Amino acid sequence: MILEVADIRIAPGRQAAFDEAIARGVDTVISRAEGFLGHSVVRGVESPERYLLQIRWATLEDHTVGFRESPAFAEWRAIVGPFFAAPPVVEHFTPVAGRGAAA
Repeated sequence: MILEVADIRIAPGRQAAFDEAIARGVDTVISRAEGFLGHSVVRGVESPERYLLQIRWATLEDHTVGFRESPAFAEWRAIVGPFFAAPPVVEHFTPVAGRGAAA
């Protein structure tokens, strides 16, 4: 399992609209991707324009090749991209310890 973490900054005052857009984008686009295992979205308390989108993928390639190189990626960006104040910072992680961590 691979965890994709996207650090997203949006324009101030657009949280409600972005909350709807990111939920719609995950539900209608990302969740259909091969290897998608689940996701979570959190918003910053001190920085309410900052979001962390965490997506669990079966393999790194499911995200970097299967999704990012598909037409679905452009569809996803059309939904959420207009809210971005800057390009998201995206990194990938592997589980080490904790509940649900792969052995």
